[in-house]
Amino acid sequence: MRYRASLLTFARNEAGAVLVFWAVVLGVILGFVALSFDLGRASITRSELQSFADSVALAAAGELDGNADALDRAAEAANLIFDSQSFGNTDRELNGDLSFTLTYYASLPADDGTALSDETTDPAEAAFVRVEVTPTVVESTFGAAFAALTGQENRDYDLGASAVAGLSIYACDITPMMFCLPSPDYGAEENIGDMVLLRAGRQGAAWGPGDFGFLDPNGIAVDPAGPCAGLSGANLKICQIAAVDNITQCFNQRGVDTEPGQKVGTHDAMFNVRFDIYRSALNNRRNDPNYAPAPNVVKGMVPNNNGCFGNNNNSPPPTSPSLPLPRDTCFNTGACSRFGDGNWAAGRTTYVNTNYGTPPGAAGTADPHPGATTRYEYYLAEIAAAAPTSPILTNRAETGRPTCSPHRAGPERRVITVAGIDCAANPIQGRTLDVPVREFFKIFLTEPVRQTGSNPPSFDIYGEIVGSASEVGTGAEGVGGIVRDVVQLYR
Repeated sequence: MRYRASLLTFARNEAGAVLVFWAVVLGVILGFVALSFDLGRASITRSELQSFADSVALAAAGELDGNADALDRAAEAANLIFDSQSFGNTDRELNGDLSFTLTYYASLPADDGTALSDETTDPAEAAFVRVEVTPTVVESTFGAAFAALTGQENRDYDLGASAVAGLSIYACDITPMMFCLPSPDYGAEENIGDMVLLRAGRQGAAWGPGDFGFLDPNGIAVDPAGPCAGLSGANLKICQIAAVDNITQCFNQRGVDTEPGQKVGTHDAMFNVRFDIYRSALNNRRNDPNYAPAPNVVKGMVPNNNGCFGNNNNSPPPTSPSLPLPRDTCFNTGACSRFGDGNWAAGRTTYVNTNYGTPPGAAGTADPHPGATTRYEYYLAEIAAAAPTSPILTNRAETGRPTCSPHRAGPERRVITVAGIDCAANPIQGRTLDVPVREFFKIFLTEPVRQTGSNPPSFDIYGEIVGSASEVGTGAEGVGGIVRDVVQLYR
């Protein structure tokens, strides 16, 4: 009886029950702490890997411009990205081929939930890149304890990341022209102030450095509110080259389509309206403000009594009272053929003596614009030094102001935006589609375009590089067309 009473007393005794409860609760709390610690480490690691994947994808996509070395440059850009992983089995630096793989695609499915399939290794077609980061394992403390208690398999976190990015090239108000670069790495910003001689490319022959051609006008989005709206054929091309401002819309462009045929006689007229010269198809446009000349048209030629040039004279000779802005000295000495070096000091002296000397040509004439280093800067300085209605050149037969047209455009009127192409990697003969563009160059026309007198007939364009349409914050910002590379993440 005594033992039975003792057992009943013990069974009814509630002292210390709370300790059992707290022991269970403490186990649960510690489990949640371990679980939150595991989830936190996994979340941080996943964020680190995803950030790295996004950065690599954006860097690689920025090089997918369609040129022959695009994939090589994309891989190099991807390898420049460094990051670190804090957790996992071991800490590690994230960089290079061991940390990720790159796969290129020509297009993406319309539905983000659809797997990518249009894989390519052709740099001309690669527009998107997928980055897959090499996975890592984050050990689970809670999982290990749970596995030990239950006898089940450990639940570690196997984590990776991926990202998809692409490049879009938006071009606005470009001139439908292209020219062949002297080398793949020839850039506008590195050659500001250098002169280039663009000569029409030969039919049926491979094009070399300095050869130029025209782009298919039908492949360029026309601004519906601009002067070219509703035009087609030859009239559309004439407008796109000769008209002022708001010519084309901004449109997504990865490559350009070239157009065969030079049509000499029309094309030089399309450029020369900028110099207040109206001939051929532009003969009746001098009163149209959409085809206004630049405010400074110093060109070394004196117009007729009516202020215009005769339509039957396609290549008027320079006149002695004035000279156009000079060419690089190497063009005159034969040391360069198509691409100059920016040295025009000798010609500058002659230009100053002829256009500003008293009498014309007087040696030792003081340079009125010594601070101007490039021809484009000199052109702008001449405009700024004269009142809006005053002549650029005083006491000269050529005033430098338009006399044929009553209208004037802005100073940028003499700047064209031209696609620079690596013709060695992308041979061009006649009509060629989707030619990748290395860079869009802004070129200042230093003198009127003239026919060469060759057979078959051709014509030369002398200009000075003033900057890139593809770079932000350059000296050519706001001058001529605009081209922007837009890189964005898609997945």
